[in-house]
Amino acid sequence: MINIAIDGPAGAGKSTIARKLAANLGYIYVDTGALYRAVGVNAMRNGADTKNAEQVTATLSSAKVSLRFVEGEQRVFLGEEDVSLAIRTPEASMAASNVSAIPAVREFLFDLQRDIAKANNCIMDGRDIGTVVLPEAQVKVFLTASAEVRAKRRYDELLAKGMEADYNQVLEEMVQRDYQDSHRAIAPLKQADDATLLDTSEMNLEQVLEALETIVKEKI
Repeated sequence: MINIAIDGPAGAGKSTIARKLAANLGYIYVDTGALYRAVGVNAMRNGADTKNAEQVTATLSSAKVSLRFVEGEQRVFLGEEDVSLAIRTPEASMAASNVSAIPAVREFLFDLQRDIAKANNCIMDGRDIGTVVLPEAQVKVFLTASAEVRAKRRYDELLAKGMEADYNQVLEEMVQRDYQDSHRAIAPLKQADDATLLDTSEMNLEQVLEALETIVKEKI
């Protein structure tokens, strides 16, 4: 199977571009960040402090997280509840960053991610796909942009979904998450040695997609 790993910081546009690239290639798209968001939401719903490893670990037995693909579109479920929208709030984003630093959570989701990649041609995005989850992926890309650009994109995305948002708060949370993700002890956010760096700060969606398709063609 052909696996494409796309890593990068929050708000870099990984999910949007990976989803479009997967559709163009006929691959399955796997948003691993959504899995961590689901675990974080489950932990919050169970009254756990998402920074407390012991409390979060205790909620994992109730975290029946699964991915279901409907007409090529990934949907995220907790049990039988579709939480694809519920996991996209700023609170869920920060919870995901917190729980992703917990070894038990990473172990809990690791096999699920690897099993999908073994059985499908897929594009998987996250923080440590090229370095930890799929180190043998045929294509690795590190997608990034300035914090200000990423915050503006996230801010616009929240407004488009009808959610209240404050740009300065989104930027502050973005910077905080960048620090947490890159400084955690286990599987920190970093570019794989053999990954291609793609800075999208000055690029629109079509330009990023074109650049990614060129990278994929060169690799495979």
